Amino acid sequence: MLTPYLPYPPASGGQIRTLYLLKYLSKNHSITLVSLYKDEKERPYAKHLLSYCDEIHLCKRAKNPWKIENIFKSVFSDQPFLIVRNYSEEARNKIDELLSTKKFDVIHAETFYIMPHIPKTDTPILLVEQTIEYKVYQHFISSLNPILRAFLHIDIVKLIRWEKFYWQKADLVATVSESDKLEIQQIVPSIEPAVIPNGAGDEMYVDKFPIKNQANPKLLFLGNFFWLQNVEAAHYLIEKIYPVLKKRVPNIELIVAGQNAGGKLTHHDKDIKIVDIDPGDGKTVMKLYHSATLFIAPIFGPGGTRLKILASMASGLPVVATHIGVEGLGVIEGKHALTAQTPDQFVDQIIKILADDSLYKSIQKEAFILVKEKFSWKSISKKIEGVYKDCIKI
Repeated sequence: MLTPYLPYPPASGGQIRTLYLLKYLSKNHSITLVSLYKDEKERPYAKHLLSYCDEIHLCKRAKNPWKIENIFKSVFSDQPFLIVRNYSEEARNKIDELLSTKKFDVIHAETFYIMPHIPKTDTPILLVEQTIEYKVYQHFISSLNPILRAFLHIDIVKLIRWEKFYWQKADLVATVSESDKLEIQQIVPSIEPAVIPNGAGDEMYVDKFPIKNQANPKLLFLGNFFWLQNVEAAHYLIEKIYPVLKKRVPNIELIVAGQNAGGKLTHHDKDIKIVDIDPGDGKTVMKLYHSATLFIAPIFGPGGTRLKILASMASGLPVVATHIGVEGLGVIEGKHALTAQTPDQFVDQIIKILADDSLYKSIQKEAFILVKEKFSWKSISKKIEGVYKDCIKI
């Protein structure tokens, strides 16, 4: 298994996903893990994965992606910045050594931008796309000024080209949602991706639903704020939804929490709390999910693993989100979650569920059932084992 990050601590959606795949796949498979890392302080975390992996190889990539040489290489070559900043010569050499000295049944590559490290090989390659990367960056540059947007558009063109190239190079491609599968098929009709969804962490499932305070509600948005989509969603929540909601529900409290939250977010309201969470601080995460009344996810950017939504459902915390926020989860509006697209719609939906105890409890129950049946890591690992077998047959 090849990853562009060390899958511990479980601080981002990608890390959580890979950690649980390792945990469950290791029960029936022998795994050699090759992970990139940026900082020497990350290396000790590898010990947490030793019970899941036969071998772990950590390979250094640039700590600062904005090095002059990375920028120059991206500008004056046909490679997009995402590939350039994540490339590690050490990883390329290590993978070449492993493939030439050992026999593997499958190479599992998480994200297309780890693919440049794989030399020519007869070993079947499964490429798992956690998101369609070029769409994420298209969304990001759409809000920039026209001059900068035009300049970065060149990099997007490169990104599309290479993402498509590595989809075709892999023996089998997998996505985390049906919508991403359809996106790939529109670009390369000959590819038939498998769908391997994300799951809710084992620790998030509750035995009984916590008692929620609907009279003095707490709204929660939790995410990794090194991720552009989460920063955008938090700003939208703080600046556009909350001021309208506060006028109608004066006693409401908003909590925005996650990695780098304090570094990216500011506010001037005593009822808004910004909570920085250290990587791997699961206790604080659990406390926030259990004490909140509603999870609000005004996510408009494509991509991302949506693990925060699944975690909310598993913990008995009803969700109000955009359509794209619950995309690919099989959510039925009004049954598993409430959806909204504008600040006024968000406010209406929040007030609606807070005022209707039967609706609140129904969504709690139905969302929990949905996640338990379709998004447990145990069932997902069984699905990916079938995909491995298909990959070997090709």
